[in-house]
This record gives sequence, C-alpha cells and structure tokens, in this order.
Amino acid sequence: MNKTWPDPVDLTNCDREPIHLLGAIQPIGFLIALSSDWMISRVSANVEQFVGKPPADLIGHHINTVFDPDAVHSLRNRLALLRGPDALERMFRCDLIGNGRMFDIALHMVDGRVVVEGEPSSDQQYGDATGTVRGMISRLDQSRDMPAFFNEGARQIRALIGFDRVMVYRFAKDGSGEVVAESAKSGIGSFLGLHYPPTDIPKQARELYKRSLLRVITDIDAQPVPIVPALDEHGKPLDLSLSVLRSVSPIHIEYLRNMGVRASMSISIIVEGEFWGLVACHHHSPRCPSFERRSVAELFAQMLAMRIETRERKEMVEYEHRAREISDQLLGAVASDETLLRNPDWLFDIISRAIPANGVAVAINGSYALSGHTPDTQGFERIVKALNGTTASRVFATDRISQLVPEAIEHASLAAGMLAIPISRTPRDYVVLFRSEILHTVRWAGDPHKPVEYGPNGPRLTPRKSFAEWKELVEGQARPFTPSELRVAETLRSTLIEVALRMSSVASEERRQAASRQELLIAELNHRVRNILSLIRGMIRQSKPPEGTTLDEFVTMIDGRVHALARAHNQITDDNWGPAPLQALIDAEADAFLNNKRRRVFTEGDNVLLNPQAFSTLALVIHELVTNSTKYGSLSARGQVAIRWHFNPDGDLALRWTESGGPPVKPPTRQGFGTTIIEHSVPYDLGGSATLDYAPDGFTASFTIPPRHLAKPSEVRDKPAKIEPHHEQPVAVSGHMLTGLDVLLIEDSLIIALDVEDILRRLGARDVVTEGNVSDALQRIDTSRPDIAILDINLGDHNSFDIADRLAAIGVPFMFATGYGEQMVLPEKHRARIVLQKPYTIASLARRLPELVAMIEA
Repeated sequence: MNKTWPDPVDLTNCDREPIHLLGAIQPIGFLIALSSDWMISRVSANVEQFVGKPPADLIGHHINTVFDPDAVHSLRNRLALLRGPDALERMFRCDLIGNGRMFDIALHMVDGRVVVEGEPSSDQQYGDATGTVRGMISRLDQSRDMPAFFNEGARQIRALIGFDRVMVYRFAKDGSGEVVAESAKSGIGSFLGLHYPPTDIPKQARELYKRSLLRVITDIDAQPVPIVPALDEHGKPLDLSLSVLRSVSPIHIEYLRNMGVRASMSISIIVEGEFWGLVACHHHSPRCPSFERRSVAELFAQMLAMRIETRERKEMVEYEHRAREISDQLLGAVASDETLLRNPDWLFDIISRAIPANGVAVAINGSYALSGHTPDTQGFERIVKALNGTTASRVFATDRISQLVPEAIEHASLAAGMLAIPISRTPRDYVVLFRSEILHTVRWAGDPHKPVEYGPNGPRLTPRKSFAEWKELVEGQARPFTPSELRVAETLRSTLIEVALRMSSVASEERRQAASRQELLIAELNHRVRNILSLIRGMIRQSKPPEGTTLDEFVTMIDGRVHALARAHNQITDDNWGPAPLQALIDAEADAFLNNKRRRVFTEGDNVLLNPQAFSTLALVIHELVTNSTKYGSLSARGQVAIRWHFNPDGDLALRWTESGGPPVKPPTRQGFGTTIIEHSVPYDLGGSATLDYAPDGFTASFTIPPRHLAKPSEVRDKPAKIEPHHEQPVAVSGHMLTGLDVLLIEDSLIIALDVEDILRRLGARDVVTEGNVSDALQRIDTSRPDIAILDINLGDHNSFDIADRLAAIGVPFMFATGYGEQMVLPEKHRARIVLQKPYTIASLARRLPELVAMIEA
C-alpha cells in the first residue's frame, strides 16, 4: 500500500480509500504548489528535469525566481478566470522558463493554495480546437437514434485520441453500468452490452468523477513521483482532487492490469447535475495524448452530455404531453360518469395507453376490482395493506413486489412489479398497475462478486482477475417504471382525486392553465419542424409525375424541390429566422442548377428583403420557373431570362419573369404540380397575385407581393448571398468499385477524414487507414502496404510530397487532394498525378478512382 494512506485498504474502508490524497503524481509532468503570496511551498520530486532546479532550491522561494516574468503574468491572469471551487484553467504551449521549451499548464486552487501542473507540449500546432469540436458535434447531431448517437460519440473520441478502445458507459439506478457503445481496434474483442457492478467504481471515486471530469492514466507501470514535503505545516497531504496528473491507487492499477490495460482515460458524462456515465478509453500499451487533445475530448464529452440531456428531455416532454392528453380524456369521461372509476376494464384500457402495464386493480372503500394480469383478490388485499403502511398518499412503484410483500413471489409471473396510485386523501383507495415478470439474462464482464483475500491486514478487496462474459438469470422482476411514467402517474393521481372529491372550479382552472403552458412548450418545440414536414409531405403527394417518368427522374424532381426549400431555409435562418434578400434567392437557384447557363439570367431591381414565409414560397416558385425553362423554355436552347422587380404605387413588390430567344411556347396540356406552385403559391400563401402568359415568342410570369411580407433594408443588416456549389454531373457510383482494396488516406482534419472513410467504404473498400502527419504515414506504409492512396497535399506546416515519393518508389498508385485550386503547384515529378479538388464527394471520388484502380492492374 502507498505509505501516505492513513489506514490499510480493506473491505471495511474500501469506499473510503483516499484516492485524492495519494501524495504523488504521474511522471509525465511536474507539480508546484504556491501559497497565496506566490511562494513555492511544495513541488513534485521530479521538478528538476522540467525546470532545471531541484526541490531544495525551489521551496520557500518566490515563483518569479523560477518562471519567466511573462509566464508568471499569464498564470496570474488565468488564475483570475477561475470560477467556482472545482474550476480548472488551461494554458497551452507556454514558455515557462524562457528557454523556448513549451509546456501545457493546468491551474487550480485548493485549500487557499495555487496548484500549477505542467507537462511538455507534444502538439506543436494542434489547430482549430473549436472548429474540431463543432464539426464533431455536427456529425453527432445527424445520428438517427440514441444507439447511433452513442456509437458516433465513441467513434469520434477514438479518432481524436487514438486509444485502442473507447466505450460509452451508462449507469443504472443501482450504480451498476452497461457498455452502450464501443469503438475498438479490430482483433481485441468487444465489451459492448456487458454490465459492470457498482463496486467497480467506489462511492468516493464517483464523487471525484463529478468534480474532475477527465482522468488519464498514461502507464500503469510508471513509478509515481512523490510530492515534497509530503505533509504541510498542519500535517496534511496535498488534496489532489482536481489534479490532472494525480497518481493511481494500487487497487485501480491492479484492476487495469487484470484487464490487460496499460493506459486509460475516462471522461465524466454529467446530465442534469447527475453522474450519468463515462466515456472510458483503454489502450494495451502506454499512451499519453497531449493535454490539448485531452481538453478537446473533455469539451466534446460535455457537449455530448448536453445533447443527451436535450434528447432525453425532448422524448420525456413528448411522452408526458401524450399522457396528459389521455389524463384529460379520463377526467372528461369520469366527470360525466363516476361509475367508470369502478370499471377496471375501462380504466385498464385508458390508463395503459399512458403507462404500459399488463393489468390493473382498483381498491375503493374495501371493494376490489381486477382486470388483465393481476394477483388474485387475496393477493391484492395483502398488497393494499402493505401500501397503507408505506406510501403515505404518494405514488409508489417497484419492479419487485416480493420485496414489499414476500408472498407476492407466488404470482410474479403475472404481476412482478407495480405502480400504485392513491386516489383518495387517505391511503385507502388505489388504482394499481401491474407488470408481469420479465425473465432476462444480464451479461456481466466477469463475475460481479469481487473475491476476498486474507492478508496481514485482514480481509482485503481484490479486483477480479477475469473479465470474460458471465451471465446471470434475473427472475421475479418486472420492467422498472421510468421517472417520466412516475410523473405521469402523479398527474393521473391528481386527475382521479379531482373527480373523486369534486374539486372546485378554481382548481380546475389552475389545471387548465398548467396544461396550456405545457401545450405552449410543445408547440414552441415542434412548430417549425411540423410545418416543414407537412410542406414536404404535401409536395411529395402532389408531385405526380407525367406518364413515362422513371423513378430516378421522379426522385431528382423531388430532390430539387426539397433542396430549394433547404437553400431558402439556410438564408432565412442565418440571422435567427429573419428577412433575406430576394437577389440571394435568385442567385442561389441560378448558381445551383444552371451551371454554364448562369450568364443568360439577368436581374434588375432594388435591394429587397423578404420575410421568411415569402422567401420560402418564392424559393419554390423560382425553382419551378428555372426548372421549366431549363427543360422546355428559353434556357433549354440559346435564349435568356430577365427577372425584374420594382414597387408599384400601392407599395406591393411587382416581380416579372420574362423568357426570350427560346423555342416557340405552347401552353401546357396538363396542370402539373410545378405549374400549380407557380400559379397559386403567391396568391394562396401570400395574398398576392400571379399571372402566366404563354405567348409564342416567350413565356412571362408576373407576381405581386403585399408589403407585409417585405422588410426595409435599413432595418436589417446586409447579408451576403450564400451560394451553394454547382451540382456535379451524374456519375455511376458502384459499391464494388474498391472491392478487396486497402486504401491509405492522408488527411489532417478529423471531420473530413471521417467523411471520406465513410465514402470509401460505401464504394467497397476492404479497409481504410487514416494518418494525419508525414512520419506516421511513412511508418504505416513500411508496415502495411496499401493498394491505393489519397494524399491531402497540405498537412498544416508540412505537405505530403515525401509520402508521395515513398509510394511512387514502391509502385503504389495514388492521387492528390487539395482545396487550394489551381494555385497549388506540384513538384515536377508528380505533375502528371491525378489531383482531386476538395470538398470530397462520393461523385467526385467515384469519377476519379477508376483511373487509380486501373493503375493497379497495369
């Protein structure tokens, strides 16, 4: 045991193991503790190898004698930013000594002392950390459900820090945990779906995880570095609760060694102030991600926790809203017919819509009524007596009735769990929902019961040595009632008491107001989403294709209309759902769809800003006009389109679309949905007018838009037009293009690399290996030769030409990729290579990769 601990660690005090008072740090860095007047009071024993002075020459001296004055000034400024008792400030690439050696610094306060921890900077130019996190969160938000959300979170953190295994670990009510997501190196097995007992993370460790969100252990075999002096003037060791370099307890080292793990990192997931779970990272050899990368991972985990909270809260609000509607139905029905309250079949039918159950029983004035899967009358009577001594007129739930009434184990197959809703002022009348037993197998990571050893200090807790899957059959237990279901039960209780006691109209009005507030919250949450979904649904239903239209043509047509809405939405949401320029709308449509015909579209008019509704409506109208002209009108030949607008005397915006120089115009023979949009959207949605003229020499369309849909340019800041890239020409995309091939991808942007990996796998690649710098790429080529490679030319301060030279020397086909356009100059020997312009798309890759694959065969 570590000699700084006051007592040996055994079964009686394991939960009190002083893991924050170990008196030592990990050797990857140093620690200096300062008094309030910045005098050095304690240091780590290894401080000399970092700052050039031994502990004896530091303790008792002012920090100015050790650190460069500019560095001390920066530390003081950072200290002023600390907020709260558990705050931690960070500084990256700081020249502490003034000798050019850079350190990453962590700074916090404890017991009135300033604690400075430093470790050598390993990322010389990490890059845009906020951009990285923003991109990671963007990918996370695209997850369709919670399992995909957790998997994407694990995948992104592993891509950032490079550990062999990254898991998302969620806690249950009893403190046990389950691995709900995993991203791991191939060949090391999987822990996904395994459970871990509460004892794996002792109570004091959980409290520490809530205070200090990130914990890294770089090498379990590393020798801890003691802090000197070990005790202060009051005989106390330094509190290392917030230390980023805190050493590791022997029990935890033993635990990791038994798992075969040499390095680990964990990031706390705190949801609504509670310890929801962990991001747990394992590596089978020593590993030390830079402090800056660890900090980025911590920030991402905090954002992940916020997204978890948002998603769970949204699900809860939607569920509780539906349940409240059912509660209102129940109130309305029982208020007009009190006998329904004694009808268990009716109650079971309506209440189980809000709270899923297998049966219901009602106890009113000593009479019992049962419906569905329930205990018999005698068994229910025993339960009611037990409830009278337990619930105190509150909702009571359990997933094991046998813990309250031991005899209930006899009917566990029918009713193993229950939720009791008191419906009177005294604990006498109840509506009780029952859930049947769920037989299930819990998959534990090894036997969850930790063994005990006897040694010189008595019984001692020993981490289990096997983490092989260990199954346990759970009987006599029902699916637990969730907190949301309990809240709904409280709402139902209030409803039923209202009916039973004929509550006053004042109480009814208060309840109505509460329901209105809830309705307002739900409406605010879903209003825009429902509107756009309804619009798209109607657009799809109305877009009946002409006879002979292929499925691909129909999909292309729908895709174009949806993209028009998306572009409009981007414009009007750029400034909190505000007005956007008409010119930007026209530019976006023309540039996105017309390619080289763009120069044949002329516009003329003042700066006009359209409010969101008008902008969305005109986006569809302009899209249909552009599409029709490209297919049948002037833009299908060598003609042109003029779009002019002005304000008429009534203040309306008058807009005119004029085509000329195209083929002879013929009125349409059928009223398609596109024509309907052009002719009726402005009158119907905006209260304006639309006139279409199919003159033989050129189609014209005139629109008027009332002033209420317009904004004055002086009231809105200028907004640049957001032009999307041109649509690429169609290209055949085959999922077998890269079948059986291993691809090396050189890309220094994490988010871009993840996207390209996905595309290459969709194209059939057997394996995709990504490297972000030259040295790692050259090492990878030497150990595992790829079949083809894609090289991002610019890699921060370096380029990929050395990699290209190595690939060329061993005969591996490769292409370059760049976002710099034509100004990028290649070395003479590589001028003939394929150069792919960023951004990567599946179409652009599918167009150029066959050339690369052909080089293999050649």
